[in-house]
Amino acid sequence: MDLPVSPPVTPMLARSAKTIPPGMHYEGKWDGFRAIIFRDGDEVEIGSRNERPMTRYFPEVVAAVRENLPQRCVVDGEIVIVTDDRLDFDRLLDRIHPAESRVRELAERTPASFVAFDLLALDDTDYMPQPFAERRAALEQALADVSAPIHLTRSTSDVAEAEQWFEQFEGAGLDGIIAKRPDGAYLPGERAMTKVKHDRTVECVVAGFRWHKSGGVVGSLLLGLYDDDGVLHHVGVSASFPMKRRAELVHELEPYRMSEAELDHHPWAQWAKAEAHESARLPGAQSRWNAGKDLSWQPLRPELVVEVAYDHMQGDRFRHTAQFRRWRPDRDPRSCTYEQVQEPVRFDIADVLS
Repeated sequence: MDLPVSPPVTPMLARSAKTIPPGMHYEGKWDGFRAIIFRDGDEVEIGSRNERPMTRYFPEVVAAVRENLPQRCVVDGEIVIVTDDRLDFDRLLDRIHPAESRVRELAERTPASFVAFDLLALDDTDYMPQPFAERRAALEQALADVSAPIHLTRSTSDVAEAEQWFEQFEGAGLDGIIAKRPDGAYLPGERAMTKVKHDRTVECVVAGFRWHKSGGVVGSLLLGLYDDDGVLHHVGVSASFPMKRRAELVHELEPYRMSEAELDHHPWAQWAKAEAHESARLPGAQSRWNAGKDLSWQPLRPELVVEVAYDHMQGDRFRHTAQFRRWRPDRDPRSCTYEQVQEPVRFDIADVLS
């Protein structure tokens, strides 16, 4: 490729804030795969957040790029899949599959879209040193005539409108707001933007844990919620602990560890059987991101309750790692149900993409 910005490029990142800052440029925070698209004529490469190409996983996006984007450009954005008027991250995960025939089948069954939100290069001009306000104006002009499945993200400089989007867009599957400095350059790999995400709490059953990769201390707590039929589903993990706290958790969890004779009575006892994962959310399934990753875990009697903070539900589980708040010895584990989870008001994704 002969472009002023060559792959790979690490995307510019964001640091968290609790409130939307004033005096910024605001966009919805998309829940998909971050992607930097490089196009030089018929050559197209899709770079990822970890700088590994994703081109082969999204042939329909490559075709749409050739149809819609300028002949020579580098555009930052997000690859998303929409199901029933909402973003569907699970369908994106399906694409990380080694078989080309399977990828092409899914590209037809659940086609992906690309939402553009920054311009890194156009023709022979490197836009990364330029202020975001200028990059955005150039992006709007370059993508003025694009059509689905290529989209230009909505934007505003009105903080009141951004606050309204923060509440509304969650109903379409977005998970917050991104704020950008109008005068800021594009800084690869740096947390030069601000992200504001929803923060809620829920009480979960702690039904197991994984050892930390360093060994000897707790790596993560395995969290569960009961459904209406009394089935305990694995909904995510809480994993952000200082090393001292990880060591303390070993002693706190020890009284709840199960002997080998008790394991058949654990609600997730069937986790090792592949077919069990088809009907219930269980820990221990092989990671599609890293086939060699050890997802084995240590079962605990489901008697401990913990309060955790979460930002976004992806179907029936937490989209991101939940944050430990406190133990809840006053709570009955059987009361830890999905009824606690707040459901956002539905909002049509088409209204966000328009």
